Amino acid sequence: MCDQSTPFVDETAVDPALLRTLVAAGLPATGCFLPKAGWVSRVWVGDEYVVRLSNGQFRDAFRHEATVVSLLAGSEVLRARHLAHGDGPDGPWYISERLPGRTMHEAWPAADLATRQAMIESLGVALRALHRVAVPAGLLPPWLGDALAGEPRAEFHPPVVSAALQQVEGARRLPGHDSRLLADVADWIQERLALFAADEPVLVHGDLHGSNVIVDQGRVSGLIDFAEALAQPADVELDTILRWCAKAREYPPVPEGRGLDETTLAEVPGWLHGAYPELFEREHLRERLLFYDMQRELALHAHHPLPDIREAAQGRIAVLLSGHNHLDGLVW
Repeated sequence: MCDQSTPFVDETAVDPALLRTLVAAGLPATGCFLPKAGWVSRVWVGDEYVVRLSNGQFRDAFRHEATVVSLLAGSEVLRARHLAHGDGPDGPWYISERLPGRTMHEAWPAADLATRQAMIESLGVALRALHRVAVPAGLLPPWLGDALAGEPRAEFHPPVVSAALQQVEGARRLPGHDSRLLADVADWIQERLALFAADEPVLVHGDLHGSNVIVDQGRVSGLIDFAEALAQPADVELDTILRWCAKAREYPPVPEGRGLDETTLAEVPGWLHGAYPELFEREHLRERLLFYDMQRELALHAHHPLPDIREAAQGRIAVLLSGHNHLDGLVW
């Protein structure tokens, strides 16, 4: 073990990328850092701060995250304070303070029922605070703008209501697309756009699940990873949260990891509803959530580089047109 006064002499010290990033940020190369894997970033968790080094897959993601976190200044939103970010020879980097505790994904399996409920109820409080933050109406991650413009991507992204028909057009540019299916989708979307006409955009996290929530002593100590944050209706937040509850095994913290058992999340929607009821009280909520899910599937169908993933998304689109998806088994 080493402490804060110990220079880097352990195994983490031999990683020159970490050292270069700390130097670039003007931070001392002392203390212990635990290397952790991530989906698109290398991560080192230190005693006082967390260092992330991106593979560059998401254009300007860290710059966007820094912008979003600056919007939270003076608010009651629980989050990790931004310390520095930049671009270096190893790629884009971002450094934030370390929050107390660990991810909800890590804490969940050993937590008893009362502790799990307390964590979700405090998440509801944290989300309400987030959705009260003033936000520019057009706030959008640069990489998401690229995706909506048709750039191939291996990931889905948060729904953007105004871009729904644009995504249908993207799917129509695919060779061998099902023109009848996409015509039905376009009509389906047109029929539902009026549901969103009176919406006020708020700041939504956009990727909220167990790995992006830090908990300590049974309560949320902060939300992390705002690279997908954007201005959209508040119930867009439910798109990821409820999918996580229904398909938790698809949300491992790292590519080769394991997601949670969905049966342990069965009470989460009800607990969240109790803590933040207005998030669930939008008229025609079920139809709105189906609309958001349709955008996710269209994004995969139109932009994913792998044909089998695109084909699977097309099958789920057909199911959505019939009014069904993963929400069928959830209760809130």
